[in-house]
Amino acid sequence: MTHPVKGIDHCFALVDDLDDAAAQYGALGFTLSPRGMHSAAKGTANHTIMFPEDYFELLGILTPTEMNLSRRGILERMGQGLHAIACRIDDAEAAAQALAELGLPTQGLGSFSRPVPMPDGSEDIAAFSTVSFTPADTPLGTVFMCQHKTRHTVWIPELLEHANTACGLSAILAVSASPEADAARFARLWAEGSVSTDDGFTTVHTGPNSAPLILADAERMASAYPGLDLARTTRGAFTALRVKVRDIGAARGCLEKAGVGFIETAQGIAVGPEAAAGVIVEFVPT
Repeated sequence: MTHPVKGIDHCFALVDDLDDAAAQYGALGFTLSPRGMHSAAKGTANHTIMFPEDYFELLGILTPTEMNLSRRGILERMGQGLHAIACRIDDAEAAAQALAELGLPTQGLGSFSRPVPMPDGSEDIAAFSTVSFTPADTPLGTVFMCQHKTRHTVWIPELLEHANTACGLSAILAVSASPEADAARFARLWAEGSVSTDDGFTTVHTGPNSAPLILADAERMASAYPGLDLARTTRGAFTALRVKVRDIGAARGCLEKAGVGFIETAQGIAVGPEAAAGVIVEFVPT
């Protein structure tokens, strides 16, 4: 059976206050989708930050419900920040079956939809099917798979242009107590998953045209982001989001205009988790 997981589709930050998080990411120069309301039973809503091939999502809890009890517990235990990676698949049900045959169990197979306000003032529907890897197979955070059934209501052209010139996910980074061991476990989740280590960073390559997952111990991660407070990122999930930009000067200008502090990094520039809802956001030239 062919491994069905083709790369990283998107990732999401679970946030304490969705309005505050949206304002922060707007100040960083991102174009955000209008708020997407989920069902009353879910009690959640989101904003997406779209790129041509992938995207980033802000997810917030608006009303406590039985269905979001688990996420409320996660926020309380782990803090807000970059909690989840969603993988590319063609068909959720077929993916679950194929992965089971490969010895990778899954859970939570299901479908959902939400209304989407369109640029012309009309409303359409975004529909998805998802299935998750089990906690036993995900050393950090949550990793699930997402089948898009209505791409035209998610990849809306008007949402793809950003003042900071962002154009894609470059990498997702995480603090790990055992980077190489965790990377080997993560690599099994992607069809073309492979691992390499260089200069204290262990990279899980997730496939062509897909952001890698990069792991390092706390000391090495802190050295990459000097002066930024890693303790304000989520605990036990993902630490930093590296975003490709076409013009690093434009990204710098957005931060300066908004009065957002940033540091120079080996790759580009980065803002701390206090300015990005618990995520270190690093801008790197494409």
